[in-house]
Amino acid sequence: MAKILGKDNFDKTISNGTVLVDFWATWCGPCKMLAPTIEELAKDYEGKAQICKVDVDENPDLAQRFGIYSIPTMIIFKDGAPVDKMTGFRVKSQIEEVINKHLN
Repeated sequence: MAKILGKDNFDKTISNGTVLVDFWATWCGPCKMLAPTIEELAKDYEGKAQICKVDVDENPDLAQRFGIYSIPTMIIFKDGAPVDKMTGFRVKSQIEEVINKHLN
């Protein structure tokens, strides 16, 4: 299952390894379409990369910090630094391609 992030655990979680963070909101249609894919990725990448979610309505400071103006937006972090960004709905294979590019 994708890990839910907020201000209390965000920085610690992204600080180590490859982490995909899905910035989303409950009212967002494309976010709802993407949700099952995010959960599949969390299972598929267990032990290789962390797959996480941030609700932008509950965490506006995090959304602002990373310039999230459109959702869904997925940011890949590598050892705490953002290294890739995808905005809008993506199919699983497109997301996998980007994650795989940043795995060790």
